[in-house]
Amino acid sequence: MRLVPNLVLSAVLAVSLVSPLQAKHRDGASDVRQYMLDNGMKILVKEDHRAPVVVSQVWYKVGSSYEHNGITGVSHVLEHMMFKGTKTLGPNEFSKIIAANGGRENAFTGKDYTAYFQRLHKDRLEVSMRLEADRMHNLSLREEDFVKEVNVVKEERRLRTEDKPTSLTYEQFIATAFQSSPYHHPIIGWMEDLDSMQLEDLQAWYERWYSPSNATLVIIGDVQADQVYRMAKKHFGPIPGSKVKPLKPQRETKQRGERRLKVRAQAEVPYLLMGYKVPVLLTAKDPSEVYALEVMAGVLDGGNSARFARELVRGTQIAVSAGAGYDMYDRIDNLFLFDGRPATGHSIEELEKALREQIARLQTTLATQDELDRIKAQVVAAKVYELDSVFYQGMQIGTLETVGLDHKQLDEYVERVRAVTPAQVQAVAKKYLIDEGLTVAILDPMKDETEKNKEPAVKGADHAK
Repeated sequence: MRLVPNLVLSAVLAVSLVSPLQAKHRDGASDVRQYMLDNGMKILVKEDHRAPVVVSQVWYKVGSSYEHNGITGVSHVLEHMMFKGTKTLGPNEFSKIIAANGGRENAFTGKDYTAYFQRLHKDRLEVSMRLEADRMHNLSLREEDFVKEVNVVKEERRLRTEDKPTSLTYEQFIATAFQSSPYHHPIIGWMEDLDSMQLEDLQAWYERWYSPSNATLVIIGDVQADQVYRMAKKHFGPIPGSKVKPLKPQRETKQRGERRLKVRAQAEVPYLLMGYKVPVLLTAKDPSEVYALEVMAGVLDGGNSARFARELVRGTQIAVSAGAGYDMYDRIDNLFLFDGRPATGHSIEELEKALREQIARLQTTLATQDELDRIKAQVVAAKVYELDSVFYQGMQIGTLETVGLDHKQLDEYVERVRAVTPAQVQAVAKKYLIDEGLTVAILDPMKDETEKNKEPAVKGADHAK
């Protein structure tokens, strides 16, 4: 698992001289038109007339962090079932209609949301809306489809988590770092919960959360905003709204010391994960700290010129990889993450020591102005590149709105990052990168016993994988 900080994209270095005024002009979160249907559904439309395409996204405020013990994974399984037909459409007919209209579609489940999207020619937008409105309140949940799909999800879990050592380590690491926070749960769910899941669990989840009053429709593309609103009102307006009961607060209990775990799994090389408890934009008392954490991630892991690549990978060559990552747009407090793999001839203990030395350096010595200027130039360039994708524009807007932020805060991002000082970076390093809030996970490679005990077919032959 390679951690990539949000604010740094190596591909944008070539345009790092774009001025902040240009980026501000092209940003356009403030250009989003907002509407509200009588049933409580929010409509956000951003016109982008560069190509005759449109992206439609429906975001529901529900994900793995809304689940409780015993039903983990239900949001993701329901996402699969949303393609299995309605009272008017047969299984997979939704996808076939989108494809027949020249479109592409998919869905994804996260900690804080579940979203469904289509990319089509602008003239086909109404097809998308009609289908999404249909499955918002007419979904048919059939036992035979459920049995198949829950098995698909189980196999997905085996392939992506249980048979992938770094992902398995990450899952155990998160479950150790968070004890009372709902971020403890894996998005795909625990296998035991998938084994015991029943169709009734999905029906109850669908009825509770899949309401227009709990959804946001985001439309980006070559459209006219008022026409989109009228179209949305036609298709989504008749759906009855229901009052969605908010979740009770589930805050993480105060951590009172470093937590460590070792994961033994069949792997080629060891792997290290470190995470410190930090606030996010929605929870921070002082938002400037969040932007300072963003910049700190860039100082450490903002491309080939950043400290980790320059000093740990190319310099001392202690690591073959080292990363830092932070997501400021979560719904509740999360982690500032470090990860890495030691180079041949170096141990996981040496790598951890090297990362800790980098942290101590942030805490005791101010980052240089040159380092911050480089990061800020990358931020401006990245902002410009993000706008080249209508899908990514929708992702940004939908994410902020669904976790409880105002999408207009996207307009503040560049200037808030540009305002960060070396002293602020040092201050957040001192305040948050402390052992009281630290969790450390180590992947300890384990030999495959079947391979270890197998006699070589030819004496002296090397059968090591």
